[in-house]
Amino acid sequence: MTAELRGPLKLRGRIFSHEELQRIRTIVMTSPGEHRRALSTKICEVLDWRQANGRLKDRSCRDVLLKLHESRFLRLPPRRRPPTRRRPIQITNETDPESPTVFGPRDIGTACFSIVTRAGSTAQEKLWNEYVERYHYLRYGVPVGAHIKYFVHVNNQPIACLAFSGAAWKIAPRDRWIGWATPQRECNLRFIVNNSRFLILPWVRVDNLASRLLSLATKRLAEDWRRLYAYAPLLVETFVHADRHHGTCYRAANWLCLGTTRGRGKTDRDRTARLPKKLVFLRPLVPNARAKLAAMPDNADP
Repeated sequence: MTAELRGPLKLRGRIFSHEELQRIRTIVMTSPGEHRRALSTKICEVLDWRQANGRLKDRSCRDVLLKLHESRFLRLPPRRRPPTRRRPIQITNETDPESPTVFGPRDIGTACFSIVTRAGSTAQEKLWNEYVERYHYLRYGVPVGAHIKYFVHVNNQPIACLAFSGAAWKIAPRDRWIGWATPQRECNLRFIVNNSRFLILPWVRVDNLASRLLSLATKRLAEDWRRLYAYAPLLVETFVHADRHHGTCYRAANWLCLGTTRGRGKTDRDRTARLPKKLVFLRPLVPNARAKLAAMPDNADP
């Protein structure tokens, strides 16, 4: 027995009309031999639901289908295999400490950065993941959606790993600073990216290196993101564990410190705020980033 949904219904940042919901259910009902991924691909094509770079929003569509299945609006076929947990990252001697090369911060330029994401080298991406898993206090986390991982090398020796991924859905200090309403945030959030990992390998000790790397990363980030995802971000954010760090390198690289989080995560349904509080830092990538985020019309690309 199925439930009825009239629409419009908002899921994963898209508003589905009543007619679109009925089309989705019809596709599922008339494709009994299809597995879940094939269904999401077909639905994305029918609704022309795509990322800015033209790729189908297949993963978002699968999340929508699961929510519609859980609400009993439609019935998905059984999973082909049970969901599996991420395999642990094996630590090898490839990431053992090295004798550091001698260099100064001014020896580093944007050319020292190499993109690991979608660069065609599985070995390099695995190596990046292993370094972060082994030496970053948060370890490695699988990025969801659009993201960029960078290696930084000097004299062919890796010295740092950086990652940028999707922004936090709601952060009070950031949202107050931008001054946007909920519809603007829902439309424009994709133009903010999060510096989700920043690791200088522990045997690399060079004064002022961290702020230099952050400055260089923000210089090339927008164009790299545009090349991979067909649009450019306007603002980058990060969160610094207030009990562990003061964010000195972010301040030195001209990031703005706007305050602290409340200690709540996205799963904090009962508002108990048990997570550590974090400092909120922002770095505009264009001079008028705040105005564009707050006033940009729907579906406009800056």
